[in-house]
Amino acid sequence: MTDRTTDRITDRTTDLPPEPQKADDALSRRDLIAGAAGAIGVAVAAGLPLVAGGQGAKAPAPAAPAIPPDPTKLPGKPTTQVGSRSTFVSPSRAPYGETVGNSRAPLQDLTGTITPADLHFERHHAGIPQIDPAKHTLLIHGLVATPLMLTVDEIKRFPQVTRTHFIECSGNGREAYREPKPEMTAQKVAGLVSNTEWTGVPLKILLDEAGAKKDASWFLAEGGDACIMTRSIPMEKAFDDAMIVWAQNGEPIRPEQGFPLRLLLPGWEGNVSVKWLRRIELGTRPWMTRWETSKYTDPLPDGTARQFSFDMDAKSIITSPSFPRTLTKGWWPVSGLAWTGRGNITRVEVSTDNGRAWHDAELSPTTGVKAPVRFTYMWEWDGKEAVLLSRATDETGYVQPTRKALINVRGIGTDFHFNQIVGWKVAADGKVTFHGET
Repeated sequence: MTDRTTDRITDRTTDLPPEPQKADDALSRRDLIAGAAGAIGVAVAAGLPLVAGGQGAKAPAPAAPAIPPDPTKLPGKPTTQVGSRSTFVSPSRAPYGETVGNSRAPLQDLTGTITPADLHFERHHAGIPQIDPAKHTLLIHGLVATPLMLTVDEIKRFPQVTRTHFIECSGNGREAYREPKPEMTAQKVAGLVSNTEWTGVPLKILLDEAGAKKDASWFLAEGGDACIMTRSIPMEKAFDDAMIVWAQNGEPIRPEQGFPLRLLLPGWEGNVSVKWLRRIELGTRPWMTRWETSKYTDPLPDGTARQFSFDMDAKSIITSPSFPRTLTKGWWPVSGLAWTGRGNITRVEVSTDNGRAWHDAELSPTTGVKAPVRFTYMWEWDGKEAVLLSRATDETGYVQPTRKALINVRGIGTDFHFNQIVGWKVAADGKVTFHGET
């Protein structure tokens, strides 16, 4: 899609000023001292370690739990209010930046297709807001018969659905596209994608309740964070599969995923699934906000730019084996994930000889439309150098391109929607490194 819009439209984003602080809300120095003293007292009473050596010092790391030689010879740990992972398992996101930044999901450490909520990738532009759900509201206005101001509890009273969809940052894979390096992990290459079971209400139901007018062709979605993220969305998507979600994987959405409300637009670039959603306005054309003019447009070699290129193209990545694993001779499952914003993946092929020959991989059953599949191809490594690649095809017939083909069309400076074929080089000594020059 290569639309260029020349109309200059006033950005109608509402920058709501913060409420003035009340006198009785202000903290005095005496309050802070008293609070700190109380916290210290609680820590002492509970036998908790205190930070030694002043503010700059760190508390000593807790000792690793003792592992009995025979766990059948003594009782185990008691039940707890919140479960935890085994001490032998410690997957983690890879954060980058602070108030403006992201953290990537550890794809190489995950199995199946569902991403645990605490490992779901995050991307934010002004930090993670802390929002009281009891005070949060969603305003639906503009070209509607009856403007609505709904609380979170009121939205939860509408008919709800649970669906599984992926979300992918439109910048996922940028480093691997522009400057592939051997030491890149699967997390570094493609960790800005995650797949979740979402629960919420179809947006169509809320728009029907408000009485959306027939001449409304776009809507504006606005978030409640400090940057006030705003994106213009075609109404066709609103009446297709858009959702207002409040839960993921069976629990309330995590704050970094948009608690208490998030817009979910399955299959489209992640930034349009506006987090901390507080306002939807219906209109007749795009608002041309800063997030769709200075940001999230895709520069092309001829000086134009792709704008409103919402759909995420078919993509795949082998997650195992991957850097920094070392292989031994024998059989190995070549396994990974494939996804598309245009429906379902119908085929994934794996090459073990740098693309000279391709073999169909086995696909796991799909968990939903616009949800990833896990693919597996059994491969016997004979100790010789090899290059492992994966290539996805979706239900529209679109085939994942090589990096060279993508550069020929979009240029090396393109900034979003990277779905080039990538893989892994296996050296004669078994060491696996990233291979992005396809």
